[in-house]
Amino acid sequence: MARNVEIKARVADIASVEPLAAALADQGPFEIDQDDTFFACPNGRLKLRVLAENDGQLIFYRRADSAGPKESFYVISATSEPDTLRETLALAYGPAGRVRKRRTLYLAGRTRIHLDRVEGLGEFLELEVVLAEGEALETGLAEAHGLMARLGVEPGQLLEGAYVDLLAGREND
Repeated sequence: MARNVEIKARVADIASVEPLAAALADQGPFEIDQDDTFFACPNGRLKLRVLAENDGQLIFYRRADSAGPKESFYVISATSEPDTLRETLALAYGPAGRVRKRRTLYLAGRTRIHLDRVEGLGEFLELEVVLAEGEALETGLAEAHGLMARLGVEPGQLLEGAYVDLLAGREND
């Protein structure tokens, strides 16, 4: 199973972070609209990401719901029929939530820098430091901390959980 080190942080204004991300990046920006449907899953999280009418990804992942850099294990399977797959999974497992966002992606070496505008939540920064097979977690953690410092991310900005959890919390308020 592939793995990375991730952080998620709330930002006041993507426009203030974007020049910092661009300066670190060797590729990007890439603008991506994402529509993620989450399904009941007892062993982690299962989501269908729709990128276009005939382009989607079924993604299973498992990570701790804690603030700060954390290890994430994931598997991604491409689909050319995301709407049919969403319907099938909803019937089989039940939907657990939906997240729509506009993502600006920068690539800085092996790290994906995401600047996300999440419908109903606001603006966020995510880092995903992709780890090589057998690579020590500590290496990825150190890289994530270094990038956080260069992007001006403070510990108080870090979030636990996923966007779907934040949206569910708003519904319960």
